[in-house]
Amino acid sequence: MTPLSSSLSYVVIPTLLIVIIKSLHSLLHRRKERLLPFPPGPSPKFLFGNALDFPTEDVPPSYAEWSKKYNSDILHASALGTHLVVVNSLKIAEDLFERRAQLYNDRPITPIGRVIGWEYVTALMPYGAWWRKHRKISHQLFYSGAADQYKPIQTQEVHAFLRNMLHKPDEHDKHNKMLSVAIPLLIGFGYKPDSVDDPIIEIADQTAAVGFKLLLFGGTLINVFPFLRYVPSWVPGAVGKKLAEKCRSMTREMQRIPVERAKSDLAKGQAKSAIMTDFYEKYGTTGFPEEEESILKNISWTTYSGASETTISSTGSFLYLMATHPEVQARAQLELDHVLGSGRRLPDFNDRGSLPYVEAVYRELLRVYPPLPLALPHALTEDDIYEGYFLPKGANVLANIWAMTHDERLYPDPDVFKPERFFDRKGKLNEDSRILAYGFGRRVCVGKAVASNTMWLLIASFLACFTIGPAKDSEGNPVEINGEFDMDGATMYKPFKCSIMPRSQAIQTLIESTMD
Repeated sequence: MTPLSSSLSYVVIPTLLIVIIKSLHSLLHRRKERLLPFPPGPSPKFLFGNALDFPTEDVPPSYAEWSKKYNSDILHASALGTHLVVVNSLKIAEDLFERRAQLYNDRPITPIGRVIGWEYVTALMPYGAWWRKHRKISHQLFYSGAADQYKPIQTQEVHAFLRNMLHKPDEHDKHNKMLSVAIPLLIGFGYKPDSVDDPIIEIADQTAAVGFKLLLFGGTLINVFPFLRYVPSWVPGAVGKKLAEKCRSMTREMQRIPVERAKSDLAKGQAKSAIMTDFYEKYGTTGFPEEEESILKNISWTTYSGASETTISSTGSFLYLMATHPEVQARAQLELDHVLGSGRRLPDFNDRGSLPYVEAVYRELLRVYPPLPLALPHALTEDDIYEGYFLPKGANVLANIWAMTHDERLYPDPDVFKPERFFDRKGKLNEDSRILAYGFGRRVCVGKAVASNTMWLLIASFLACFTIGPAKDSEGNPVEINGEFDMDGATMYKPFKCSIMPRSQAIQTLIESTMD
């Protein structure tokens, strides 16, 4: 043996021994961990695992039923090595997503996400340097202090919504879409749709509706069998691929229109201050930092594609609940009249602290019908053990918001719409002010202050101005309101007929005056 080989042996052999010992220790440790069971869940089938067990309709309640069936608030299912952990209780969600946030900050790489062209969605980005850059800028744009800058836009568009309701109350669904899309488009691009028939409204609506459903773990077999994304859409049975390609095409159009409009308005000297118009005005439409442009566009696109869908959801739920709960409507209006004076003025953001019952209506609305009843899944970055259960690295960990907000242990009679549950025995608002629909941990919705402002002003303004109830038939009898809704994506009420009337002539005049 040469001196060199001899000296190398003193280095290589001990190193190999250390590697072998550590590998054996890791293997033994892993085997020890795997002696622990997965959380309860449906029994896997041969070859397919639980691929056929994932619900595709009424998904949030179906996962909640799993808790009753398997007597556990944390559940597990898998297919072809992909693990899904469903969390149905607030305590477990806080334990995992917040107290162990460093393990649960990531997002899974959803196979269908790339097919539908949603790589731009900041909420879906994997945890890392690129996401952190987006998060930092998003925080600067939308944190609670920065949210105040958007209040004039929100006020302007809520007043436009009131005027539309006054003139064409039967088209409340269209007015809802107009409001819900206009606010994020104005914030991001300074773009106000010309009318409810503007192509961007239909595109944004359809894109979000299709995309959110496809993202569900059982929304398409592509999420369970990733290789299916390579199957051509013309192959019989490739329904998910056809929908995904349609969604991708709509997504590209949805991205193109507002950016081109922002640049066109700047060239004409007609641009309104907004995230993208301010950026292009600062640098010009050429010679700007491409990375910053990419981040700002991603944030702006995410804001209007996500915010529009959730606002449409919450506004639709609000109108349904007010039409079917006249006693809640009357109590809120009594409070508003006491603070505002009937027909004297419209509510503004400074009134929020003086309207506790209206605040309770807001909380209860988002409790009973969370706009996204299933939160976007988190991805586990390392093996974890929770309450004696083994949670494998790479698992998709899904917070079932609907199950948490309908937990009888926290909210007795959870299906009943009852704003009074948010008051203590002294008649004051209680401490239960957290809106679970905004998510958990470092993945909490960064725009929650803006979203909260929009919904609160909409609720207060509508109730101050209108009374909503059942429509009447030709003989003057009330028509039963259709209570059907879809939770496979965002919570969406199916179209229903109702009566929307201004509360007085003075209020009608007040609404008309907002045009000035």
